[in-house]
Amino acid sequence: MRDINLPLPVARAVLRPIFRVTLNKRTPWRMQRLLLEVSSAAQLVPAGTTIDRIRLGGRHTEKVTATATPHGAVLYLHGGGYAVGSPATHRSLTARLARETGATVYVPDYRLAPEHPFPAALDDAEAAFLELVDSGDYRPDQIALSGDSAGGGLSLATAQRLIARHGHTPAGLGLIAPWTDPNQIPERDSDLVINRPWSRACAAAYLGGGDSSDPGYAPLTGELVGLPPTYVQVDVGELLHGQCGDLVAALRAAGVPVRFTESKGLWHVAQLQAALVAPAAAALSELAAFLREAIQPVDIRDLG
Repeated sequence: MRDINLPLPVARAVLRPIFRVTLNKRTPWRMQRLLLEVSSAAQLVPAGTTIDRIRLGGRHTEKVTATATPHGAVLYLHGGGYAVGSPATHRSLTARLARETGATVYVPDYRLAPEHPFPAALDDAEAAFLELVDSGDYRPDQIALSGDSAGGGLSLATAQRLIARHGHTPAGLGLIAPWTDPNQIPERDSDLVINRPWSRACAAAYLGGGDSSDPGYAPLTGELVGLPPTYVQVDVGELLHGQCGDLVAALRAAGVPVRFTESKGLWHVAQLQAALVAPAAAALSELAAFLREAIQPVDIRDLG
């Protein structure tokens, strides 16, 4: 199916009321999830994509491939404030990643808050990565972690736990507007997609009765030394723009190789609309190139 290149003002006008209704503190979590699932049916998935439903780390997971002989893997952790979202809501994005990375993309349906607060999602992500390694199909350095928003924060927390507990360093971290410290309160009230009351409700739901100082909950405060090469994408108009800048500065101070790009005129995780908006597709292609190189690094001998 061919992409549709909507002008940015048109795309923003269409999306704004959808997100205002769906990601609303007054809307029950189950209704938010249902609305997102229904809207995801309109997503465009690249032709030739194969989606298999498997179990990974004890959770239902979508295994997304777009080539006959995929190389390496991406464990993709979807966003949604730890309370909404699913493999289905991110299928267009993950299918494009599979096509452009040439890797197999695994998207676990990790447990959501408030029914399953921290550390349920982190436990599920850890278990998924370990099963990919223990199966013998991949080495840790053949698996990249990637995610958006809360899924970006979860990717960072998962990498920290894998290194600390298991000595496994993923191939790379590809983070789209990662939410790495739910304790921080945004200065602005809203952007096109998310708003402060909703994000605070998500933070409280995810924390449950846990300790807000736990670095698994707020990985920005955790150990950053030893993390793999990391790519962070964010738009300058997002609520999370400042926090992403803090993360990049902290990673660089810890000696982590970092690439950081800031778009202008997009919105929170616009990569989800890559099939509709050309600049969002370009950003997702840049992320895919980073992940592809992380999983399949060029041998110096191949450069002649």
